[in-house]
Amino acid sequence: MSSGHRLRDVEQQRPLLDTEEDVVERCSHSGATKPLWFIQDCCGMVCAFITWFLVFYADFVVTFVMLLPSRSFWYAVVNGVLFNSLAVLALASHIRTMLTDPGAVPKGNATKKYMESLQLKPGEVIYKCPKCCSIKPERAHHCSICKRCIRKMDHHCPWVNNCVGEKNQRFFVLFTMYIAMISGHALALCGYQFVTCIRVQWGQCSDFSPPVTMLLMIFLCMEALLFLTFTAVMFSTQLHSICNDETEIERLKNEKPTWERQTRWAGLRSVFGGQPSLLWISPFAGLKLPTLLPKRTWKGGAEFSV
Repeated sequence: MSSGHRLRDVEQQRPLLDTEEDVVERCSHSGATKPLWFIQDCCGMVCAFITWFLVFYADFVVTFVMLLPSRSFWYAVVNGVLFNSLAVLALASHIRTMLTDPGAVPKGNATKKYMESLQLKPGEVIYKCPKCCSIKPERAHHCSICKRCIRKMDHHCPWVNNCVGEKNQRFFVLFTMYIAMISGHALALCGYQFVTCIRVQWGQCSDFSPPVTMLLMIFLCMEALLFLTFTAVMFSTQLHSICNDETEIERLKNEKPTWERQTRWAGLRSVFGGQPSLLWISPFAGLKLPTLLPKRTWKGGAEFSV
């Protein structure tokens, strides 16, 4: 590398260029199968399980405690279809946020060959992360839980057991939106159910005993109120960050922007993709199902795409 390039390590001084033997070969070449992205963090996995459990609990109370015993057929059908549809969208958004690579920088790419491919200008400053031995792109930050540098890292969320970054922020925004919607819907149904049970005898408004019905609905109200408040705040914060082209880490660190800020619509299009459409609110958009049929490569071998 020419002497005109300035090389800086982050947090500690270490050699920037590793030998080729010290770098693990990455699976970025043509025809390689990408491994499933999943963070093996105990706290994150427990929080993700709790999230799914609470959604299923809310669905159980809404369906079997409030809707099925209802005397109005269309009231039960409409609200049942709406609530369960929103729950499916929320869980689909959650799993896509959890299993999508948030924009991790390849480990060990600080090699001489890779540096030459960057075609750096004389005097240009680049940074190396000493923890994952990778060249840090602009606006990338290292996550101690994921143990990787993440492009446009916003924060690490234990409830989705993953970082929220460049490639999965859209799914996280959808997750917070749909959780807020089913929480508000559950609160409205609980309020209507309480009024209905007060007007008639408690034994007639549910198939469960009055004490059990009361406990189930009170816990659902507390859960819905808590999650509605939390996810509504997170949803608003994420939209504010997207529209202002500033991640939460950059805001907390009060980093001065060295990049050209995008306009609000440009920021929304970069996160959600393309022009506004129904695909923006679908967690299934862009989903590629695993294919088990082998296909030929230029080397004459077979590969399996995931």
